[in-house]
Amino acid sequence: MQLGKIVGTIVSTQKDEKLEGIRLHVVKYLDVQCQETGGMVVAVDSVGAGIGEVVLVAAGSAARQTTITQGKPVDTVIMAIVDLVEVHGETRYSK
Repeated sequence: MQLGKIVGTIVSTQKDEKLEGIRLHVVKYLDVQCQETGGMVVAVDSVGAGIGEVVLVAAGSAARQTTITQGKPVDTVIMAIVDLVEVHGETRYSK
């Protein structure tokens, strides 16, 4: 799993039929201090997340384990919206 922040949305009118109705977001990766690492990914949204939210993403075969992504051509999924990140007793992010 990787922390990330949603910074954009992808719109595609023509796509594989297995992806119909699935929302795609651009996610910037964050470290545990909630600082951007420079990496980005396009991820399927399985939890109804929105722009600016901090999320958890899973990649690879784990990305196809959610109800929405099972059996679909997906490599990265947003599987949780983060409410709080605490490291060594210090809050790094809070909704």
